[in-house]
Amino acid sequence: MPSGLNADTVGPVDVAVIAFEGNQFNGDVAPALRELQQNGTVRILDLTFVRKAADGSVDVVELADEEVAEGFQQVADAQFDLLSDEDLQAVADDLPAESSAMILAWENTWAARMATAVRESRGELLYLERIPRGAVVEAIAALDSE
Repeated sequence: MPSGLNADTVGPVDVAVIAFEGNQFNGDVAPALRELQQNGTVRILDLTFVRKAADGSVDVVELADEEVAEGFQQVADAQFDLLSDEDLQAVADDLPAESSAMILAWENTWAARMATAVRESRGELLYLERIPRGAVVEAIAALDSE
């Protein structure tokens, strides 16, 4: 089955684990994800939820599951199963009891052209790091106080 992805032109792919208090998924983040996908900023490749009960048991919730299907419909056109069962279990192992997480893999479609140009020029990304939000807030506050 064709994936719809072309290895020569795919943009950088990121994975995020977003933890939530409690075990209920309310879908409040779905509109933001849908907007990012519709405007071409990202393409959602995989999206799964895990939750850990008070007794430590783990439940995996897929997009097709009734409790999240309505809120997250149209967020991911196709699931590419980039996240393995082992990946999901590792996330669940790190969750505190009575909490949940959304595990999200996306292609940065906004960067696809640059990534293709780098590869075609025989370039190689050597280092990439996201600056933590706290550091950005501090830097902005320091600029504002000058």
